[in-house]
Amino acid sequence: MAPDELIEVIFAKGHRNILATHPTTLEITKEDEVSRRGDCIIAVSADKTMKDFSEAFKAKLRKDTVRLTILVEAGGTAEIIKAYGGSHLTLEDPLEMVVRKSSYSCGRTLALKADKAAKDLAKTLVQELRNPGQKVKVTLSVNTQPRS
Repeated sequence: MAPDELIEVIFAKGHRNILATHPTTLEITKEDEVSRRGDCIIAVSADKTMKDFSEAFKAKLRKDTVRLTILVEAGGTAEIIKAYGGSHLTLEDPLEMVVRKSSYSCGRTLALKADKAAKDLAKTLVQELRNPGQKVKVTLSVNTQPRS
């Protein structure tokens, strides 16, 4: 870990209703059960959400110059999503964390201007995420290096 980097790790599970077809967002939730209408959801039963993150991590993510790297690992497959933080993020939702391709922000927003949404994830990863017994590890890393 670089000196200007902070990390939060979330453990979650897969679910039979995960579709991962939403074109502009992806979501990780603390909820144990989800319907097929939640087409942005990629993992359930998260062991923590944004309100549980360290204050140092949240303070860093609330900077307009911060980059967020999201590593999603399940069943031997992995995917990296690059996004940005921002000064308007509240990071207080107790159940859901939404990563957005847009710059829209609400209480559920974890990150903005992401390079991938649920539908952009590799099919091999999505297959793993559909397995209810699959453990999912999500590593969030913030870095305050200037945007390039």
